[in-house]
Amino acid sequence: MPQVAVEPPANTEPDITIPSELPKVGLEDFDLLKVLGKGGFGKVMLVRKKNTNDIYAMKVLKKEAVIRRNQVVHTKTETHILKQIRHPFLTRMFFAFQNEGKLYMVLNYLPGGELFYRLKRETRFSIERVRLYSAEIALGLGHLHSLDMIYRDLKPENLLLDEVGHVCLTDFGLSKEMVTTANAAKTFCGTPEYLAPEILQNVGHGKAVDWWSLGTLIFEMLTGLPPFYSRNLNHMYDKILRAELRCPTYLPSDVTALIQGLLIRDPIKRLGSGPTDIKELERAPFFTPLDFEKVYKKEYTPIYKPNIGGETDVANFDPTFTNEAAVDSVIDTSQLSDKHKNEFKGFTYEDTSYLTGPQ
Repeated sequence: MPQVAVEPPANTEPDITIPSELPKVGLEDFDLLKVLGKGGFGKVMLVRKKNTNDIYAMKVLKKEAVIRRNQVVHTKTETHILKQIRHPFLTRMFFAFQNEGKLYMVLNYLPGGELFYRLKRETRFSIERVRLYSAEIALGLGHLHSLDMIYRDLKPENLLLDEVGHVCLTDFGLSKEMVTTANAAKTFCGTPEYLAPEILQNVGHGKAVDWWSLGTLIFEMLTGLPPFYSRNLNHMYDKILRAELRCPTYLPSDVTALIQGLLIRDPIKRLGSGPTDIKELERAPFFTPLDFEKVYKKEYTPIYKPNIGGETDVANFDPTFTNEAAVDSVIDTSQLSDKHKNEFKGFTYEDTSYLTGPQ
């Protein structure tokens, strides 16, 4: 990945001494507390940095699984993006390190759990609740777009709640950088229910795919199902491409208008696809009750506040995982060639502002 050098202003002397090398942080610097989730590449654990009260979520990936599933580029992109972003509604990485067999990303812990879990239990949310969630998500997506990045995997499983109830986008494994045109990206990727038509048509795609996914998500949060859902995958793809969008009559006209604007099949005409990106959404009547500056500053109180017993409480995560012992399993690295062992050069990272604790 290219390194961006920032030059100091001319004729100025730095007033601090920057150490030539940051202190190394590794697995031995953390206490493993609980398992939060597991997937095909590894798992996520709740951890505490030793000799501190700082709690984090540690994402552990097995190099062998990442390489076998051709996810090296996606993994490198995810860490490169996480090193750059600082936004209230996007997850934050504090450390990254590796050993022979695994990759470790240390992220902010969001104790409210997945939005998916809440939606599954409650079936659907109130309009007021969806209004704030979608405004926060839109600001996160808009920030990525301002950096010429696209997210490409918006779904309830990738939205976590903080201790107050604000949402945060996690998992940038399908994100892409340097997206400057409407058809800059070519990869067929995402989650079926939320795929934009242009991804299915394989004609190239850009930032507008995220606004389509947001329209799909808003519809799902308000009704309980995505708008073109079908158990038959091919039938669902066909519906995404051709079926009439039918909004329930119980949805107010401003809600329907927003969903219809976001689910325009032509990405050039889709709400948010213009040069002002998220500003188009901010002007939608649905968002009139909100001041987006206040949304950014988290000055609105979410309707739902997660029930959290303490800073290490994991009650909002699946007990299938949280009941497991939190251990870093030993793996056989003999199958990894020297090339593969060095595949992730430059992965290591330390955010020095962690010295003040998680923000």
